[in-house]
Amino acid sequence: MSHSVPQPALERLVPFVGRPVVVGVIPGQDPLVVRTAVLLAVATGAELHLGYADPSRYVVDESADGSVRHAPLDPDSDDETWRDVSDALTRWAGELVDGSVPWRLVYLAGRPDRALTHLARAVDAAAIVVGTRAPGAGARLKEFVEGSVAAHLAHHQHRPVLTVPLSVVDWKDIGAPWAR
Repeated sequence: MSHSVPQPALERLVPFVGRPVVVGVIPGQDPLVVRTAVLLAVATGAELHLGYADPSRYVVDESADGSVRHAPLDPDSDDETWRDVSDALTRWAGELVDGSVPWRLVYLAGRPDRALTHLARAVDAAAIVVGTRAPGAGARLKEFVEGSVAAHLAHHQHRPVLTVPLSVVDWKDIGAPWAR
């Protein structure tokens, strides 16, 4: 039995002014992604929700504010290491946002595209901001196997996705995606 998937439509469009902006963050990420999201939030009078989806954890339950209760995939792992990651991301984000807009970091779990979609739905965000893949062969292989978070977001939820370029390739050097 098939089910109907809600499609993008004018009546589902969330106004930009005053509506939250969700930005996907990861440890070691180029600050350009967060700074771009900050500029969008300032321009639209919005609050910023920074979401980090930890792929080594799974969602136990979801809260109405977009946060989740999570647990490690590996039951033998140190269950508290996530707090160090959360604290480091919070310090890093605080320096980048620098009081420009109200913001919060939300520690999520699982697949980044699904986690960011959950957060955007919960806060009724106008848009989701993510960066392009990191440069390097490992990142290219990961994207080839798993797909792009930006592409998954653009194809599996109705909000606009702003993709911040982190490296560009000269048009004359473009070949097959796996050859870059």
